Amino acid sequence: MKNNEEIEVINEVAIKRALTRIAYEIIEKNKGIQDLVLIGIRTRGVYLAKRIAERISQLEGERIEATELDISNYRDDQEIHLHTSGFTPTIGSVVEGKKVVIIDDVLYTGRTIRAALDAVIDNGRPKKIYLAVLIDRGHRELPIRADFVGKNIPTSKEESIQVSLEEVDGKDVVTILKPTK
Repeated sequence: MKNNEEIEVINEVAIKRALTRIAYEIIEKNKGIQDLVLIGIRTRGVYLAKRIAERISQLEGERIEATELDISNYRDDQEIHLHTSGFTPTIGSVVEGKKVVIIDDVLYTGRTIRAALDAVIDNGRPKKIYLAVLIDRGHRELPIRADFVGKNIPTSKEESIQVSLEEVDGKDVVTILKPTK
């Protein structure tokens, strides 16, 4: 079993700032929030989408829709895992003709986002699709780029980024896991 050195790169305050900045950028790019919907990729992307939606609502004085997306059946790089809950969201009425912001915690190879794009398009025809991520770590295998980025953290392929959120992990922190020799 390999040991990893864990290095904190973003704390709770910096995560909050990054999400606030992303919220402002989304509002600015869309010239408001009309016909805008946020879709978080399960698991941590869902909580990030809810936080961004809450911040946008505070800024604009109007609720914005935030929903979740389970992309497990669209992955091409992992075994398909059947969910015991049988939950498969239908987001067609949510995305049809809307400006959609797909939200995830870490952008790495781009395969998760490719799967999310397929899932969104299979469920309706959005007017436009944007991508927001808390962390962009590089190493793309597909031509995918985020429109809104909390922080760029270049890493080696041997390293990994771990995003911990209060709702799932009991704390807000981003760490790099570096293999020890």
